[in-house]
Amino acid sequence: MKKLVFTCTAMFVFMASFGQTVDELKAEQALKKDSVAAIQGRVDALQGQIDAFPGWKKGMFGTIGANLSGSKNWFSQGTPNNSSGNIGVTLNGFANLDRDKFFWRNSGNINLQWIKLDNKDIDTDDDGFNGTTDVFNITSLYGFKLSDKFAISALGEYRTSFINNFNDPGYLDLGVGATWTPVTDMVVVIHPLNYNFVFAEDDAAYESSTGAKIVVDYTRQVGAVNFKTNFSTFQSYKSGDLSNWTWINNFGYTLWKGIGVGFEFGLRGNRQEAFANALAQPGSAADLAIGDVDSPTQSYWLFGLNYSL
Repeated sequence: MKKLVFTCTAMFVFMASFGQTVDELKAEQALKKDSVAAIQGRVDALQGQIDAFPGWKKGMFGTIGANLSGSKNWFSQGTPNNSSGNIGVTLNGFANLDRDKFFWRNSGNINLQWIKLDNKDIDTDDDGFNGTTDVFNITSLYGFKLSDKFAISALGEYRTSFINNFNDPGYLDLGVGATWTPVTDMVVVIHPLNYNFVFAEDDAAYESSTGAKIVVDYTRQVGAVNFKTNFSTFQSYKSGDLSNWTWINNFGYTLWKGIGVGFEFGLRGNRQEAFANALAQPGSAADLAIGDVDSPTQSYWLFGLNYSL
């Protein structure tokens, strides 16, 4: 009996000691977690100081969208034997230098898409990929700082197509004025003195002119999210028919090791391009003027896989 009591007592003492040890270990673990959180907070603060330090900041992200399909003897459609596909690629990059007295911001955007529909029952149709959406923009902005938020600036912006009609048309804006940077990731450019050079093989529909250039750009990366919106407009002093605007938006979300999903859409208004398209139509009137042509809003979009660098 004494042995039984001694054994039970020993087991009770052991279990009590073990429970106390577990509680102590949990308490020590909580302290260490607090220490790790404090260290991570200091690391994040240092990274914020590094990111805010004046110097070159570079980045790039892009989206790839693809859809390939085919059919054989699928009689419910008009082309029962076919192969089709749609491929799109977009790239956005920037390289910005920020110093105490000046800044130099450079960015580029390219969006290329191809589509094909090969009817296997027709030998004369085109069985290759043909370009559809075709966007190529590069911008360079230099500013001499008057304060933290205002600068005297000079801008160069070039826009054209890339696949089929490179520099036909092409637009080159060169101008000077002021730049406002209300927050770190936002740039507002107002250049009242700007010349819009327009290049085209057939210049019947295109004309260069002097005007005002306005650009609003907001680029931000927050964790796994990349976001960029850019609005650029030229307002001609000679005629509103020579004005144009373009608004491009990009969104990317990283899911795993730089890979995620991305979406880009763009809008544009350009009466000269609408006029050129009208002149190219069969049977267009010989006396057709640019003011006689409607200028609908142009648009494109791409959704697919995204990769960030």
